[in-house]
Amino acid sequence: MNTKMLSRAGLLATTMLCAFGAGAASAQETVLEELVVVGSQIQGADITEAVPVTVVGQEEIQAVAAASGDELFRAIPQMGDVSFNSAYLPNSSNSARGDVGSVNLRNLGVGNTLVLLNGRRVVTHPTSRADENLVPVLTYNTNAIPVNGLQRLEVLRDGAAALYGSDAVAGVVNTVLRTDYEGVTLEAQYGGAEGTGLRQTDLSGLFGRNFDRGNLTLFASYADRSALDASDQSYTASADKRPLFVGTRFQDATSLDGRSTVTPWGYFQASGPVRRNGTLVTSSAGYFHFQPSTNSGCASNIGGGYCIDDGSIATSGDDRNLRFDAPAAYDTTVIPEVERLNLFLTGNYDVTDELTAFGELGYYTATTHASQSSTGTLSSMPITIPAASYYNPFGPITFADGSANPNRLSGIDAPAGGRNVTLRTYNFSDTGPNLVDVENSQWRALVGLRGERFGFDWEGALLYSKAEVEDVSDGISATLLQRQLSLSTPDAYNPFNGANLANTSLADTNPSSQAAIDAIKIKTVRRNTSSLALADFKVSRPDLFALPGGDVGMAAGVEFRRETQKDDRDARVDGTINFTDAVTGATYTGDLIGTSPSPDTKGSRTVTSAFVEFAVPIVSPEMNIPFVRSLETQIAGRYEDFSDAGSVAKPKFAFAWDVVDGLRFRGSWAQGFKAPNLEQVNATLVTRSNTRTDYIRCEADLRAGRIASFDNCSRSGSTTARRAGNPDLQPEESETWGAGVVFEPQFLPPEIGDFVFTVDYWRVKQEGIVGLFGEGNALIQDYLLRTQGSSNPDVIRAAPTADDIAAFAGTGLTPVGTVLYVNDQYRNLLPQEARGIDFGVTWRLNGTRFGDFSASVNAAHLIKFYRQPSPQIQALLDAQAAGEINAGVNITGGGDLVRDGGRPEWKWSASATWRYDQFTLGAFTQYVGDVQDFDLVDAAGDPWIVDSQLTANLYAQYDFEEGLAADTRVRVGVRNLTDEKPPLASDGYLAELYTPYSRYWYVSVRKSF
Repeated sequence: MNTKMLSRAGLLATTMLCAFGAGAASAQETVLEELVVVGSQIQGADITEAVPVTVVGQEEIQAVAAASGDELFRAIPQMGDVSFNSAYLPNSSNSARGDVGSVNLRNLGVGNTLVLLNGRRVVTHPTSRADENLVPVLTYNTNAIPVNGLQRLEVLRDGAAALYGSDAVAGVVNTVLRTDYEGVTLEAQYGGAEGTGLRQTDLSGLFGRNFDRGNLTLFASYADRSALDASDQSYTASADKRPLFVGTRFQDATSLDGRSTVTPWGYFQASGPVRRNGTLVTSSAGYFHFQPSTNSGCASNIGGGYCIDDGSIATSGDDRNLRFDAPAAYDTTVIPEVERLNLFLTGNYDVTDELTAFGELGYYTATTHASQSSTGTLSSMPITIPAASYYNPFGPITFADGSANPNRLSGIDAPAGGRNVTLRTYNFSDTGPNLVDVENSQWRALVGLRGERFGFDWEGALLYSKAEVEDVSDGISATLLQRQLSLSTPDAYNPFNGANLANTSLADTNPSSQAAIDAIKIKTVRRNTSSLALADFKVSRPDLFALPGGDVGMAAGVEFRRETQKDDRDARVDGTINFTDAVTGATYTGDLIGTSPSPDTKGSRTVTSAFVEFAVPIVSPEMNIPFVRSLETQIAGRYEDFSDAGSVAKPKFAFAWDVVDGLRFRGSWAQGFKAPNLEQVNATLVTRSNTRTDYIRCEADLRAGRIASFDNCSRSGSTTARRAGNPDLQPEESETWGAGVVFEPQFLPPEIGDFVFTVDYWRVKQEGIVGLFGEGNALIQDYLLRTQGSSNPDVIRAAPTADDIAAFAGTGLTPVGTVLYVNDQYRNLLPQEARGIDFGVTWRLNGTRFGDFSASVNAAHLIKFYRQPSPQIQALLDAQAAGEINAGVNITGGGDLVRDGGRPEWKWSASATWRYDQFTLGAFTQYVGDVQDFDLVDAAGDPWIVDSQLTANLYAQYDFEEGLAADTRVRVGVRNLTDEKPPLASDGYLAELYTPYSRYWYVSVRKSF
């Protein structure tokens, strides 16, 4: 920890001491085993003492002051980075957007943590996004969890596939909602982020009624949050992050300029070279672009402060000022505005003294609205502008109706009929920002019976749950665009009008007519659904039979579930409506400008499973065995049969050994598995475009002296990857083991309180991780092979143009053309191993004349996270070590991943609460260690370090007990008391680890009747 952080730690520690103490989503390790159901399926068994379970209760939730499930989960140190988050707003519906948060326990990856609601599975969010292995993953949406309605959150930090089945590789999160409530409680909260326009209003109500033999409890909550705009924060106001790094070793790194190279200053290719008054205004291959006449290299001035320059836009050099800065141009949305509604009804009825009927009915919906960048072209869909287009500067002398062409440049040698022009890159900034509206909904219905028979507790239930997403956004149709470009009247769309002379990085100030804009804009819709149908039956008994050490507990059960996922893309994306170039006759899959085509995906599977679990006491205190006060074991196994991925059987073993009263050693070993998700199996062809660097061009620039090092290379652009699903994928296998100690000192005098200390070591080994080689690595491999005289056959390129040939002249490298696409397929890759240590401390002191005190600390230390590179990636790493690949190239897909991106070495949190009569003061603090940002690497291959962060929350509340205000609670609080900004990263901040705002104030009032 550096000096600044130590100073800040001292301040926050003082805050904690002033507030005194108690549990928070520091996530206390509780000793109230009767509350913990997630560690074992045996009702009433003590074997939960053998496994590490974190319980986040009401006090902890209040101290965190989370306004959403995403914020609550981020406060648990064992939770990894949040790749699905509302701040992730790609300018395409190809990834999950809107009110969504993900679960990633131990940083083992989304999909490796099972989420339960009241002990049973939750339906997955139906929209995927690519993980760091570039494969589509699905998550449980944490924002669908009604935080204000939680009774507690249970986190089993141990592999639990033998108890709960697939996805429980890293552990299980069980969200337990309030039930059996009598009365009415209403609460209102209002808060906002200081220095921004972000404001949120929360309204909630809890209604419960006991009747003759049962209870009905209804929870309702409503949240209304305004958007966080890019202009609100310096680190989001512009895509050009270079000013933020002044004074660092990266202050001259051009890679920090994240402004788009797809710009309103159009880049085109004429059907042949064009000269004006004998001088080339295009390259010999016909390429040209528009720019201000003040930029160097003008081949021909065209008036109004604009000129034509030959060749492509040199956005890495002379034309860098032409890059498009969408956040500054439109003040785009960083976090969308949202309206969220949660309703959850629970009920139970005692049919007889031994039979109870129970049920759940839940509904969640959220709508978000965001403003994002305007549409830009992709290289995979060039559009030909006919010679007769009204605004074509190389158009005909006269149009077909005999009228003179006012826009043909004088003195050009183009044929009398003009030349066709191909639109290569262009941002349609005059159409305005794309507005994105996403509606999420999720509902759940459950009915069940439970009872007792022959000494067994039994329970069975039927569950059906469904999640839906409708993503509606602005777009531009390629067919409609070409139709409008083809007009020989002023109603044609005009991409030849330059952009913004006053600020060349902003939106076009010389737009096409509104009629032309309206003619090309459309609304695109993507509808996704997922469902879960489940039937289960289980029995348990804590005293199946007796052994000398005590009663043997047993649980067994069967489960049948059916999972479905359907991804219904817009007709202009899934191939229903395709673009056929009316001039060239070429047909391209899809018709939506700027969005990679993707076919619809549909899949389902059925899973049949059975499990058995035993809690076996070997030694009891009554046996008086020295140094073995008690010894208990947990033995469990589960069999699951998948209709599409085969069958698996996995065991688990755990033990709890009390050496003396207050000193317990515990350990566990388990095998686990994660079935490939439905999209990984069923996707036919997934086309994605990402910004990638064509390193062979960087090498040419370096050899030609155009750049000094690779960190100054700007040969990046939109690269299309054609990824394919794989029905032959096998489940990912895992092995987990852990060991720990729980110390509750019995020798301390009661006047200093009760302490519990825990330390748990864990290790997870996984095999067959589903991944891809990746188009970025494919381009690196192509770079390596081309320096050796060959090439990567998976990288499909166009033939080199005359301009390409000129760029490679004198470098000793064979010229290359533009990358058209890269082929790839999902596959089971090689193993990864992660291990670490969890630390916990809790303290409680109640009943003193100064009030009640409690405090807790929870820390997670990541010791190792190593992903074994595939043979192809290892070959690249070896080549880089040998100096055959430049050190400034970032090779992803393996190696030591501790402190890589969202994997800090240390995370910890602590909380404290002091209660005195009706007054309560509470505090919460959280630390996130530094990480390496490999998107910003210097010439030696050393990455930028994203600093650590320490924050604190504080609240004060008063409970009125008399008069008209009786049963009323008023609370005032602040999150991030010291106004810590998220640490600086190459994208401004890391949304996977931090929220893009700092100090947040709130006030709430609660009234019970």
